[in-house]
Amino acid sequence: MGLRSLRHLFFCALLSSTLFIAACKPGIYLKNQGDILAIASMQTIVDDDFIHMAMDPKQIELGKLLFFDKIMSGNENISCSTCHHPMTFSTDNLSLPIGQGGAGLGPARRVVLDGETPVRERMPRNAPDLFNRGMKSFKTLFHDGRLSTDYSQSNHFRNPAGDALPEGFSHALEAQTIFPLTNPTEMAGHAGQNAIADCADAGDFTCLWGEVVDRLRQNSVYVDLFKDAYGLDDGAEISIVHVGKSLAAFISASFRADRSPFDQYLRGDESAMSHKAKKGMELFYGKASCVNCHSGVLQTDQSFHAIAMPQIGPGPGGDGYQGHDDFGRERATGDQADRYKFRTPSLRNVELTGPYGHDGAYESLEDVVRHHLNPGISLANYNLDQAFLPDAGPDLNLIDQIVLDDFLSKASLIVANELQPVDLSEEEIQCLLAFLRSLTDSNSMHLGHLIPGSVPSGLPIAD
Repeated sequence: MGLRSLRHLFFCALLSSTLFIAACKPGIYLKNQGDILAIASMQTIVDDDFIHMAMDPKQIELGKLLFFDKIMSGNENISCSTCHHPMTFSTDNLSLPIGQGGAGLGPARRVVLDGETPVRERMPRNAPDLFNRGMKSFKTLFHDGRLSTDYSQSNHFRNPAGDALPEGFSHALEAQTIFPLTNPTEMAGHAGQNAIADCADAGDFTCLWGEVVDRLRQNSVYVDLFKDAYGLDDGAEISIVHVGKSLAAFISASFRADRSPFDQYLRGDESAMSHKAKKGMELFYGKASCVNCHSGVLQTDQSFHAIAMPQIGPGPGGDGYQGHDDFGRERATGDQADRYKFRTPSLRNVELTGPYGHDGAYESLEDVVRHHLNPGISLANYNLDQAFLPDAGPDLNLIDQIVLDDFLSKASLIVANELQPVDLSEEEIQCLLAFLRSLTDSNSMHLGHLIPGSVPSGLPIAD
């Protein structure tokens, strides 16, 4: 049975699952069979690392309802959970998401070719997982880092809306959550379809967020929930800042993942990891040089690197060959030296959160690991079958491989690549994979209890 079939079965089997989030203990040095690894000492994750610990439980519960409610999308046909569902480990397990006009959830999501709001393109980038995004250490979000904490800005964030982003957000995640609402393909819809979409088409963030809040104000249940959670006098005081804070509170509380075998090992239980995983840990922090980018307790330096990841899909628009390339960090900074650089992802729960890469080019964890070991050879031998792209019809399917088939585009990726080849034996590769699997928190595999029975809008939760 193939990986895709197993993923479908696992998705169905998780519908009745539950989660228990435990408290953290003080950190110790990372050990290997009793010996301290000089290059990899770190503290364990603790409660105070998360933003939700300082937030009212009512705000978390409100965020949960908003997360699953389609009311905030322009055509009321998609929610945050569509691309970040608990049953698919806070992602959608697709290489590239299907936003407006799609139907279904997770690996079963599909394009409805004859729908009222037809799919115009795949989303250009992979839906990132949400695990541990509520940690205070996360200062930069999105694959290209276009939203980051910057206290030189009046609203404290460098972001796509500039000064239009209202003040009041205290963490990058709070501000980030309101930007998917502004994307026509993702949640807003396209011009002429609804008032939110018209604001998006005009590039008017204030107008768009105002339309979203007006919808919530017209729902008496939401008005009461916001008043209770934030101590407001009436619905007129509800703002998009309250929406962002609530969503972030829910994400922080619900997708915390710090009870993996690796975490238990850090806390002193040397039996928590297998011998094979420990050997893989040695390789990760040593010979394989993974730690050069995947450093720290979350295995990310939170910086940006070019690793010759194959470019598939439509791209975010206007970059490179026929406008379908993706220049990554350069799009946020305007600096050509940042071309093809993307944010280093955290590797927590990496076993669960594929496909991998900014565009989901690799469905298999082993394939993406092998890519890192020799990006040039991997790119040269890449086949689109290594991704997971549901049929989107002949026109959109054709776009998926346009840049991949262009010799000069691939050559540019190779020139920008920062990774040197690493020679590992087959046994060492399997040990490295064992270590990556030791980063899986088993509680994260049972998140079904997060799904509410209904939402205040009355709109369906499942497609």
